[in-house]
Amino acid sequence: MKKNLINWSNYLFSKINMKFSSIALNIPLQNNLKALEYIDATDIQQQAIPFILANKDVMARAKTGTGKTAAFALPILNKLMAEQSEACNTSTLVLAPTRELVQQIYANFTQYSRDTDIRIVAVFGGVSIKPQISSIKQGVNIIIATPGRLLDLLSNDHLHLQNISMLVFDEADRMLDLGFKAEIDQIMQQIPQERQTLLFSATFDDSIYKLSKTLLNNPQVITVDDKNEIATNIEQLIYTVDSDRKRELLSYLIGSKNWQQVLIFTRTKQTADELAKEMCKDGIKANSLHGDKSQGARDKALADFKSGKVRALVATDVAARGIDIVDLEFVVNYELPFVAEDYVHRIGRTGRAGKSGLALSLVSPSEEWLLTAIEKVIDERLLQQWLPGYEPDLTKTEAPKRSPNKQKARREALQRNKGKNRRRK
Repeated sequence: MKKNLINWSNYLFSKINMKFSSIALNIPLQNNLKALEYIDATDIQQQAIPFILANKDVMARAKTGTGKTAAFALPILNKLMAEQSEACNTSTLVLAPTRELVQQIYANFTQYSRDTDIRIVAVFGGVSIKPQISSIKQGVNIIIATPGRLLDLLSNDHLHLQNISMLVFDEADRMLDLGFKAEIDQIMQQIPQERQTLLFSATFDDSIYKLSKTLLNNPQVITVDDKNEIATNIEQLIYTVDSDRKRELLSYLIGSKNWQQVLIFTRTKQTADELAKEMCKDGIKANSLHGDKSQGARDKALADFKSGKVRALVATDVAARGIDIVDLEFVVNYELPFVAEDYVHRIGRTGRAGKSGLALSLVSPSEEWLLTAIEKVIDERLLQQWLPGYEPDLTKTEAPKRSPNKQKARREALQRNKGKNRRRK
């Protein structure tokens, strides 16, 4: 199948600069788009919307920030409104890997469907299931869910999927990374074979192609850009600094340059908590965001960050999925990711909607191997700099750090070391 998937959409639409007003969407949707100041459709929207309106299965590679939610939400809403679906008919299911992403998709669907009769419910774990059950009982057209909470509802007969005619997988690669394959298989057993399926993923690897074979029927394949391409409006800055001075340097930069709304990435939940706590001591209002926090705490942390009450948000990769702030100017890699592709996802949080952004990475000598892997993935050499006063101590010796629990990194390491009799120190 992989060899036979031809990207016809790039050929058909690559030269077209399409405006939303020229897309065959109904008047209420067009009015809402005008109110939201949506004028020009992005590449993924130009390519995906016509196919979805034509009832085609779609397999799309699109990064966060490319407008992919509107690419599937708008045609879905248009079709539901044309069919004049009744409130009790649950015909559309959108699956997403994290609570934050479910909430973001729900917010977008709600904006686009304002002043219509379409009923939308978001279901996810970490909060009480009772309000979600109550909303479903009132009737729902579109369910947006994480796999785990959806299975809870299905197993207790609070929801049935026999009328699903449109199924969406958003960030399918992340679902597989998080180990949701078994849950997906269980959910698919309750969904009709006759349906339209849309699969969106930031990457197309072998696991995604394998999944697509079981889900999609003769799909139209869309790729809007190179999977590891960095937006030209994002400035990448690398400072080499000793690991024990990273926090000091970061707080100095944020304070002295008066940076506001800084999204900071760490590899672990413990580091996120510790860094946020220490930055507060430095006079920088900061909070952490990760999976061990309650949903209420996560919602508050994100809301305070968006409103400006909190200046810096320290997050792990999984928790940051779904964070969508158009005006976010600064992203910091406090620790480089073990999986090089995650660097692209991280810094893609800035430079949205054509605006400029700065992606700063603090690299200790023990992380040099991670930087090399990133440069290979993005096919670009990143200039390392020393900030006066924070130069690394070349007399120190830092042992290279290896990933303790990233499944993908571990698989790659095992593959590289296959046949070797000893591990690299």
